[in-house]
Amino acid sequence: MRTVLVTGGSSGIGRAAVARFATAGDRVWFTYRSGRDRAERIVAEHAAAGAEVVAFPFEQGDWVSHQRLAAELPGPVDVLVNNAAVGSKTVESQVDGEAEQAAAFFRVNSLGPLWLAQQVLPDMLHRGGGVVVNVASVGGGIATFPGFHVADGMSKAALTYLTRHLAAELAHEPVRVFAVCPGAVDTEMLRASTFDGLSPEARDALLARLPGGRLIRPDEVAELIHWLAQPAAALLHGAVIDASMGLGAHPGLLTGPAAERSAVR
Repeated sequence: MRTVLVTGGSSGIGRAAVARFATAGDRVWFTYRSGRDRAERIVAEHAAAGAEVVAFPFEQGDWVSHQRLAAELPGPVDVLVNNAAVGSKTVESQVDGEAEQAAAFFRVNSLGPLWLAQQVLPDMLHRGGGVVVNVASVGGGIATFPGFHVADGMSKAALTYLTRHLAAELAHEPVRVFAVCPGAVDTEMLRASTFDGLSPEARDALLARLPGGRLIRPDEVAELIHWLAQPAAALLHGAVIDASMGLGAHPGLLTGPAAERSAVR
């Protein structure tokens, strides 16, 4: 049985990834920043289905919290899914001030995944195998989306660089590294950053402009993450995957003249 660690596993893509790996029979550990009751409900739901799922409180990008998590994990990690992140709106609920928010993007979205990878990689190499999947974003990881926080895109670009850098270092090692760059996924984070401030008519118009005329489901991204953790994905070692249904190839669908957006802050 493999052990999978999913950060930010209590909602959105992370929650879907926890479910996908648990359903496949993996032991799953996930982290959450807040919402202990929700995390406990997720654990109980999977336990009722016979899966082994454990939740850990975690403040990604805080060195003390990283050290605490390392001490609390019951054993080695076979698959690391670096999913936890802050977005253009969710960062506002965590820190105040322009400078502090910009720093938070890099601390949570870039530095935290680096520390986690450095934490698990030595043991993966010692045991002869492992997988790291970094969940970045089509914004910054693949394409440029003016109107969203510039530090948000920069932090995701840094995460895709981390993916390529680790993949190069591990080219002759049995550990595979990938980045997944989702597009417009139906999550609380996307709704807060993009949809909540729009009128119903504007929301419908925005959805119509997206590839396929719809949002991506979290379970669709989780399926891709799960597949990357399988041996068949070895050929894609180091790949930064555009998982946006084509939004990365045509970012103007979201940010063109018809899009309602604010100025870059």
